[in-house]
Amino acid sequence: MSSVVIAGVGMVPFSKPGKSATYDVMGALAVRQALADAGLEYSSIQQAYAGYVYGDSTCGQRALYHVGMTGIPVINVNNNCASGSSALFLARQAVESGMVDCALAFGFEQMMPGALPTIYQDRPNPLQNWVDVSQQLQPTPDAYPAPHLFGGAGVEHAERYGTKAETFARISVKARRHAANNDKALFRDPVTLDEVLSAPSIYKFITRLQCCPPTCGAAATVVCSEAFAKRHGIRTDIRILGQELGSDFADAFSAGSMITAAGFDISRSTAARVYEKAGIGPEDVDVCELHDCFTANELISYEALGFCPVGGAEKFIEDNDNTYGGKIVTNPSGGLLSKGHPLGATGLAQCFELVEHLRGTAGARQVDGARLALQHNIGSGSACVVTLFGKV
Repeated sequence: MSSVVIAGVGMVPFSKPGKSATYDVMGALAVRQALADAGLEYSSIQQAYAGYVYGDSTCGQRALYHVGMTGIPVINVNNNCASGSSALFLARQAVESGMVDCALAFGFEQMMPGALPTIYQDRPNPLQNWVDVSQQLQPTPDAYPAPHLFGGAGVEHAERYGTKAETFARISVKARRHAANNDKALFRDPVTLDEVLSAPSIYKFITRLQCCPPTCGAAATVVCSEAFAKRHGIRTDIRILGQELGSDFADAFSAGSMITAAGFDISRSTAARVYEKAGIGPEDVDVCELHDCFTANELISYEALGFCPVGGAEKFIEDNDNTYGGKIVTNPSGGLLSKGHPLGATGLAQCFELVEHLRGTAGARQVDGARLALQHNIGSGSACVVTLFGKV
């Protein structure tokens, strides 16, 4: 098995729906940036994987053909919000197995304003089980499915452990504070705790400022073998040290838990496999980009990823262990809450951010001395990708 090097990364600034270029233009730009960052021509790419959710078949080819047409395999990947990371998983797997020397993962999304729609009304909804569990455990007929699921997990956490509404809101305040230093983030203006708490309610105490916005954007990553990197003069010190992709277990809908349904168990098990493979523990991680589609999901993910004990997320937040000067700097980019969440691009944008920190080029966001960086990306339906990047 070949060691997998991060050769190059690229990312376009995220923007509101209607304010961006079309998906193919954004995707091609991110790919060109990643190639330029690696110092490679497109002819070096042997396979390409495109992540997106809202688009017709072969959107990946549409975007990539702006960059080049060399006859290589182009695979389109839809794993809901984990599509970009799933594309990276496949590209990494292709290189690690020795099938290819150099592969490309890229993702994009051109989204519409408002809550995520169900496109097809004439066939089974793949998320119906999650809708049914949410309504069974916390009946709220008029709730939007995503905030119902993740907000419901937050409500359950509050009921189990006494977690305060203010604790969830503090995550949004932290996200904006981090995003202020990220010129690619959508929302960079600071918000106060009172502003977050007094914003319109989306689900119970989860307010609008605790929900990620629909966003347009693109990001890309070039991965290669160590031997390929040395032949092409590419730095070899930034690598993927462990990566796992998982889906739900048999009790996902029978456990009687919104926290379980929202993906806690798959996040915990997937992260545990990564730690075991890399021979580290969560306490060794310096910086993390995790899937904060809602403040509630960031909070329960602290526990799922092992950053604090189960039920200990409130203390973790109150002790400022989720930010600079604490145990693990979490979402220095501003996360999905402030940077934005273009579904197919999100996982690769997380990769972009973490590579910047490992290289020491994150500017005012830099986590000093970062050597181990964890990425967590979850998609309902379900898929969870956890990746450990390291500077070796």
